[in-house]
This record gives sequence, structure tokens and C-alpha cells, in this order.
Amino acid sequence: MTLRANWSYPTAVKFGAGRIAELAEQCKAVGLKKPLLVTDKALAALPITASALDQLEAAGLGRACFSEVDPNPNEKNMEAGIAVYRAGGHDGVICFGGGSALDLGKMIALMHDQTVSVWDLEDIGDWWTRADAAKIAPILAVPTTAGTGSEVGRAGVLTNSETHKKKIIFHPKLLPAVTICDPELTVGMPKFITAGTGMDALAHCLEAYCSPFYHPMSQGIALEGMRLVFENLPKGYATPGDLEARAHMMSAAAMGAVAFQKGLGAIHSLSHPVGAVYNTHHGTTNAVVMPMVLDFNRPAIEEKIARAAAYLGIEGGFDGFRAKIMALRAELAIPETLSAMGVEASRLDELTGMALEDPSCGGNPVEMTRENTRALFEACL
Repeated sequence: MTLRANWSYPTAVKFGAGRIAELAEQCKAVGLKKPLLVTDKALAALPITASALDQLEAAGLGRACFSEVDPNPNEKNMEAGIAVYRAGGHDGVICFGGGSALDLGKMIALMHDQTVSVWDLEDIGDWWTRADAAKIAPILAVPTTAGTGSEVGRAGVLTNSETHKKKIIFHPKLLPAVTICDPELTVGMPKFITAGTGMDALAHCLEAYCSPFYHPMSQGIALEGMRLVFENLPKGYATPGDLEARAHMMSAAAMGAVAFQKGLGAIHSLSHPVGAVYNTHHGTTNAVVMPMVLDFNRPAIEEKIARAAAYLGIEGGFDGFRAKIMALRAELAIPETLSAMGVEASRLDELTGMALEDPSCGGNPVEMTRENTRALFEACL
């Protein structure tokens, strides 16, 4: 595998196979002496995590690990992590894992010494200025999946355990100081995680591309990100050891997160409440609703999608692009409907209200109302 690079877009990215070996070096480069590695419960028991902790310990940085991270992390997980962070006298956080671990690690780094509530820092207006920026701990990110893109983002998603609503928490200093993207770390992903996280990356790129806001840089990044997903996700799914495909998917994931500065839309505004209420996998849920959202937005995006299809080598304009999505879902064994994921029609009014409160709906090309959003949920069932 020959792909290897150092990037500073939007942060320092150490990209390439085997670069996890630089973890301790990069910790020291940003001044960390006693980092806390935050990962999820399943990953904590795997050799890649033990190896990372061995490296830290050998470099005199300790081997502290917090892994009480739920698939859709909430403020209780955050509070438990903060307690461990304080008790250990740590001076920074290594976010190690998929989106859940990356997001929760960021929240621990953000909130370990703040006087405001985490909910006071939701991504609304200038709420982020309520935080004391000087008390935000340095963050290193090591993704082990290729989907969320949180490793190059300035936000994290946290579920309120009482209201079951997902909130986007934002602060510029949540951007990791260094990110290590090592495709070897993604080889052991179960196939359904490879599929779900890969479709999450596609959803980020697709929604950013379709967003009506003006951001031509994000537009271009989103388009190329879609190409990388279409060409490499099936390869990585079918042949887990294909490092070239894994590397391109890590790039696509980061590109999606950079691109969605331009906006997200109905895919995410539907997926967030479903995930919060039913604890479904976020990327898989995005994949389930994706074709129905394309249909919903067709009047506003048909020409734009036709241009994307031409660039991507997909014949048939909008219909050809939609057919490509359907074929990819089938190839990855994605459930066909929300009903297949356990979503109940009796809760559609509740889910509709939550979707309209989600900040992602503001970037949708077609204005979302209670009536058309409920109808969209019905189509997804």
C-alpha cells in the first residue's frame, strides 16, 4: 500500500498504513504527558487497542483507558469519563475508535473543567462562546472506522438520556490537534460496520453536495468524496484486507465531514431521532432513508444530481444515480425500510417533531414541514 501523506486540511493528518506507530510521538508533539485514551467497549478488548496502550506506556505516557461508551453516547457516559479524567490527573484525550468514541472523547476534553452545562454549548448561533476555551484539553483522534469524519470536525453528537434527543455540541477547539488515519486499523471491522460507516460517509458527501448554501470548496470535496465511496466501499466490504480501498474510504469519511460545513439535510434529520429512540446504527439508518430522501428532494436537486452522475460515470441522470444507491444498498445488505429496523408507525408523530427540531433539517433543499416530514417517514417505513 503506497498511499502516504501529511495534511493540514483542516488539521494535521498523519495518513498511511502503519502510522499508528507514531501515536506516542504525536502526543508528545502537542505537549501531552498523561493522556486518557477513550474508546468503546468492544474495541477496548481488541489487540489494536492493547497495542496503542503498550506504545503509550513504553513512551512514559501511561496506559489509561476509558471505554464505557454506548453506541449513541449520552451525558451519563460523558460524566463517567470526566470522573476518570479528573481522578487520573490527565492532560489530554486520545479519541480512539468509531464515531461514538470520537464524539465522546471530544465531550470529555471539552467539559472536564467547565462551569456551564454541555447542553448550553449546542450548535446554535454563538453558544460555543459560553465555554471557557482555555479549559478545553488537547485532542488527538485515531479513527478505526471510515464513516463519521469526526476526526476532522469541530463538533460531537451527544444524546440526552432523558429526552432521547441527539444534540450537536460545537466548539472550534474540538478540532483535533493531530489525526492519525491508518487504514490497517479498519481491516478488522465487521462487515455490517464497514457497510454502515461507509454509507454514513456517502450520506455526508451527498447531503453536503445537495445543500442549497454557497460553499464551492465543500461542493467539490463532496463530489470527489462520493466517487471514492462508490468505487471503494464495495471493494472494502467484499475484501476486508484491501488496504487501498480502506485508505480511500478513510479519505472519503474525512472529506464528508469537511464538506458538510455546507450543510446536511433530511437524511440526518430523520436518522438522528430514529437513532436516539431506537438505538440504531447511525450510518445504517442514513442508508435506509437515503433513496426516499432523494425522491423527496427531487424537485430541487434533479439537475444537480444529474451533473454529479455525469462526473461519477453513472448513466441515466437522477434515475441512474438513485438506481446506483439502491444497488449499493443491496450489495451491502442494508435493510430496505425503517420498519425492518424496528421503527413503529405509532411513534411517527414523535419522530416527526424531533426531526423538525434537528438542526440538519435547515440545510435540506426542500423546506421540511410537519406534513411533508411525516409523509417522508411513512415512505421510509
